[in-house]
Amino acid sequence: MNSEKLISLLKEKNAILEGHFLLTSGKHSNFYIEKFRILEDPSLLAGVCDAMTKEYLDKEVDIVLGAAIGGILLAGGVGRCLDKKHIFSERVNEEMELRRGFTISKGDKILIVEDIITTGGSVFELVKLAEEKEAEIIGIVSLIHRSTTDIDFGYNYSTLLKFPVESWDGNDLPKWLKDVPITKPGRTGK
Repeated sequence: MNSEKLISLLKEKNAILEGHFLLTSGKHSNFYIEKFRILEDPSLLAGVCDAMTKEYLDKEVDIVLGAAIGGILLAGGVGRCLDKKHIFSERVNEEMELRRGFTISKGDKILIVEDIITTGGSVFELVKLAEEKEAEIIGIVSLIHRSTTDIDFGYNYSTLLKFPVESWDGNDLPKWLKDVPITKPGRTGK
């Protein structure tokens, strides 16, 4: 699945919303992408996971790691495509950790998957988690990169779709956005 196909699907599924949104990153935006309009459809989920996997088919991967909640389906789908173990982290008291008996061992080769990247905060947390376990990060792949700038995670990073959308800190909102009621969609504990 290429970026043109993905943007077409997002539009077709009415997944690109306009308003005033408080994002998981803590940033405010006038656009929100509801990735679950794609992820809820089994064939579309399979298609995006297959596309996210392409770059890693010939690389050695032991574990696919995502973050709850959006990364769970993607980690599972990419893990199935690679026929590799897939796990996810959860935020507890504002810290990412492995729960439910999930483990990463020293030397494990990790592929990190993420749904939508705005600031990259969750990915940096996943990188830290893997590095603390002395794992080897093979790469990072996301469904959508919505930041207006590139982000250097310190490892190979690719995305299926670059969809740059401006976002603002709460104390730096444009006047026109301040007048729009805030919606807090899909926030994951930050």
